[in-house]
Amino acid sequence: MSLKIWLKAQQETVDTALDQILPSEDTRPATIHQAMRYSMFAGGKRLRPILCLAAAEACSGEEKNALFPACAVEVMHTYSLVHDDLPCMDDDSLRRGRPTSHVVYGEGIAVLAGDALLTEAFAIIAQTPATKRYNARDYVLELSETGGSKKLIGGQVLDLEGEGKELDQEQLVHIHEAKTAALLCSSLRLGGMSANCTAEELQALADFGYNLGLAFQVIDDILDVTQTTKQLGKTAGKDESVDKSTYPAVLGLEESKVEAARLTALALNALKPLGENAARLEQIAHYMLEREF
Repeated sequence: MSLKIWLKAQQETVDTALDQILPSEDTRPATIHQAMRYSMFAGGKRLRPILCLAAAEACSGEEKNALFPACAVEVMHTYSLVHDDLPCMDDDSLRRGRPTSHVVYGEGIAVLAGDALLTEAFAIIAQTPATKRYNARDYVLELSETGGSKKLIGGQVLDLEGEGKELDQEQLVHIHEAKTAALLCSSLRLGGMSANCTAEELQALADFGYNLGLAFQVIDDILDVTQTTKQLGKTAGKDESVDKSTYPAVLGLEESKVEAARLTALALNALKPLGENAARLEQIAHYMLEREF
């Protein structure tokens, strides 16, 4: 099966699971559940849950056991987007090609929708079947550490504090290893854990995820200055307009492309302990390096 067909199939699998797990639109109070679903089903690529499923496959696990963590990381990711887009944060009016949550539902409901999604993520992750090595406590701790003040939230704090300042590459890495790489890394780790992976396999997935996450951010920054709003599905040139440091701003466009390739090579090298089982993860890494949106 080609990567394109496989990605589409995995995306549909995740969407079906999310639709079944999340409260329906008519669950009272309807407004909050409509707002949650508006952002959840806005047409995202589902990269993080797909990485989770691919990691489980790489560790000889079953898809059905990886679906709970896959959905949990996507719900957490979507909460972070809803909050990042708020006027008090990145103040963006477009996400995934349509108006952001606060534009449609108002700022108050958008805040609450994000809160509800974050809470839902932990309810979902706790349902992941236990293995010989990992149980609900391990899954919840993994996700909570990733979403907490030292990583996901901490990265957003550093991002906000860095606006209007000339940051160097080291400072930029600190922001994005917390804000972007952490959740990608956790998606892979949780997939491996659901497959009862060994400590060596877990470390390989973590190293892959760290470098892939940073490469993803470098590419994202490049696309922000080379693609249009229509191509991206979000406001192009947004980072420059709010005086935010990016890889092209710090390294230059061509050097940023070199850095993305370097990080991708490190990610691919990290997969060696997983052997042929990591074929899908390798394909995804190449796909991400070459993406145009």
